[in-house]
Amino acid sequence: MKEATWLGAAEAAKRLGVNVTTLYAYVSRGFIRSEPAAGKSRARRYNREDVERLRRRNEERRDPEKTAQRALHWGVPVLESSIALIADGSLYYRGHDVAELARTRTIEEVASLIWTGAFDSDIFGTPLHVVAGGRSEDGLPFINRCQSILPIVGARDSLAWDLRTHSVAQTGWRIINLLTSVAAESAELEETIEDTLVREWGPKTKSAAKLIRAAIILSADHELNVSSFTARCVASAGANPYSVVLGGLAAIEGSKHGGLSARVETLWDESRRARDVRRSLSDRLRRGETIDGFGHRLYPAGDPRATMLLAMLRKELGKSKDLDFALAFARAAESLIGEQPTIDFALVAMCRTLRLPPGAPLALFALGRTIGWIGHAIEQYEEGAIIRPRAKYTGPTPE
Repeated sequence: MKEATWLGAAEAAKRLGVNVTTLYAYVSRGFIRSEPAAGKSRARRYNREDVERLRRRNEERRDPEKTAQRALHWGVPVLESSIALIADGSLYYRGHDVAELARTRTIEEVASLIWTGAFDSDIFGTPLHVVAGGRSEDGLPFINRCQSILPIVGARDSLAWDLRTHSVAQTGWRIINLLTSVAAESAELEETIEDTLVREWGPKTKSAAKLIRAAIILSADHELNVSSFTARCVASAGANPYSVVLGGLAAIEGSKHGGLSARVETLWDESRRARDVRRSLSDRLRRGETIDGFGHRLYPAGDPRATMLLAMLRKELGKSKDLDFALAFARAAESLIGEQPTIDFALVAMCRTLRLPPGAPLALFALGRTIGWIGHAIEQYEEGAIIRPRAKYTGPTPE
């Protein structure tokens, strides 16, 4: 069952461990948003997210050590960032709803927004392409090919160690073009990232570029996820942006992060072969297996990135049999576990509907998230402090 966005006065006060009078004081001081409750003349309801945020802050004051431990596991925010905000079931980049950005903006504009705070940066006005060679003959996955080429190109990039904001943004754009050339397995780049990928990946539909662009934008940043936190740690040490992206890539291919899309692809293939999708998923649960790609703890009402991408698929490719299967798959999963699709499932659904190569979901996710890593690196360079938490020692007592 999904948690409600709003709480009654008694429930909100109970969660905070205070009386209702104190709850009202929190509201008057702007700590908790409230609104009139439907059908009740004077009663009000209180924003759950605000209540939980205030509860965690109060706990932090009472037990700082316990809070510090929990902060590393979906807990209290440990770093300041002005890039991404997750609030009320939506995701925003610097105050702009990501769904609207995916509909109306280019990848360059979103990168500029994340890196500089404005859509019209001049970082794209100079030749910035640093590209890899042609097609890969070794059969390595996208992430591994990126990890192989980044140190080589980074060592040859004489501007990589200029860590001023404008220079890092320019280096970031060179890195994005490099990774695009790796994904496309071509040194020839089109005017836009999505056009390069469409040319080499060969989808047949005219809307492919629009969908690929949206997928990259929707994946660009997501607060302090494990890869972005890793990227910030690397940047805090004073490493250059190529090393920052290498750190992010090392984290993103893990099966609990971006690598989850590979599990979703496998699950898709198994379910596609089954005569009854719901029964196939039910059998997985009976065997103690998971239904990957559904349910995100930051979005009890559903991942807005997946909602947006699936809506675009319905609009652009409404007659596709692959899309029909994707939607039937999502309905079956939700009926069994009560969870809605995440961005991982939506990326797989889009890539399979467009008949993109295997591994494309993770490649698109990593291309998008690289924009976010560069943004976090810029913030960390400007901060100038190294990220160095302390460990709580639990080993044997010294003699």
